[in-house]
Amino acid sequence: MAVPDPVELAQALIRRKSVTPADDGALDALERVLAPLGFACHRLKFAEAGTPDIDNLYARLGTGGPHFQFAGHTDVVPTGELKGWTVDPFAAEIHDGFLYGRGAVDMKSAIAAFASAAASFAAKRGGTIPGSISFLITGDEEGPAINGTAKMLDWMKEKGEKADICVVGEPTNETVLGDMAKIGRRGSVNVTLTAQGVQGHVAYPHLADNPNHRLIRLLADLTAAPLDEGNEHFQPSSLQVTTIDVGNPTENLIPQQAKARLNIRFNDIHTSKTLLDWIDARIQALGGKIDRAARVSGESFITHPGPLSDLVADAIEKVLGRRPALSTTGGTSDARFIARHWKVIEFGLVGRTMHKTDERCAVADILALAAIYENMLDAFFAAPPARWA
Repeated sequence: MAVPDPVELAQALIRRKSVTPADDGALDALERVLAPLGFACHRLKFAEAGTPDIDNLYARLGTGGPHFQFAGHTDVVPTGELKGWTVDPFAAEIHDGFLYGRGAVDMKSAIAAFASAAASFAAKRGGTIPGSISFLITGDEEGPAINGTAKMLDWMKEKGEKADICVVGEPTNETVLGDMAKIGRRGSVNVTLTAQGVQGHVAYPHLADNPNHRLIRLLADLTAAPLDEGNEHFQPSSLQVTTIDVGNPTENLIPQQAKARLNIRFNDIHTSKTLLDWIDARIQALGGKIDRAARVSGESFITHPGPLSDLVADAIEKVLGRRPALSTTGGTSDARFIARHWKVIEFGLVGRTMHKTDERCAVADILALAAIYENMLDAFFAAPPARWA
């Protein structure tokens, strides 16, 4: 069984311009590596009105348990202004020990490390493993995240497939490889507030109703005090007003309507429902006349420290000699969908250059990451299956 070189595979993936929702052959490149290793590959294309069609890949080696799952995404964010790059963002060039390119950090190199680790693990056992290894790879993580991981998990459920644990290869480290793993994430809810009023002349305010004043009072009320102080595993929740819009081009006109948007990143003290109920109650307390709409990006979740975090930390320590901090910081990831089904943890590369110009990672880190993932597989399949129940 040939073991793919993780650096060469990372380069092959980066050379595919898979800016969401385009795939540009990225999943083909991965499937061409996995299929000869014995993985049963399923291309899952999902569509929903108003969103782009997305191609995804589910691949599984083995049919029985226990079942170790790797998850990630081959889609990437746009490059931005090319003049900010010192290299071609899709050439996957190596300079001074660093692999450059869009997706090098987030997160094509981690997917390449997945494949190398799984192949090496299976090769040591003659291609037969004591259970199953699967890949859950979407092309819709950087986009709406509607036709990707969530629907793939529903497809798995319909097929009667269930993993025991999942490792997501998001870039979790802050400064050096091995300094942080993510055991959870805060939830995120986006709120639009529209204050209704009565248009009129500023010199005759008694004949009008200024929605700006109503909206200002509500925003002041919502931001007057912290939502909470955080807890053992989560930092404090944060409510941030992101825009206030009136669109009034005239100096002497009281507008009819005013809008504001805010985002709340919340810990497990709250749910999106309790926060929206709180906002609704504040609106009513101030007299109403403000419409509220919301879009929930995800609820908070946590995989409490235990066997899974120990598995990851032990593998990191074995390869790098350091143990990671266990964190819930950062934005949302597709782990929020996986957490509804089975235990999940995130560990990948150093994230300092993700989404930036000259995105890059150390070649040595890609090789070390593959070794860490392989150590996770060794420990997972060596342990009694009941440990992961």
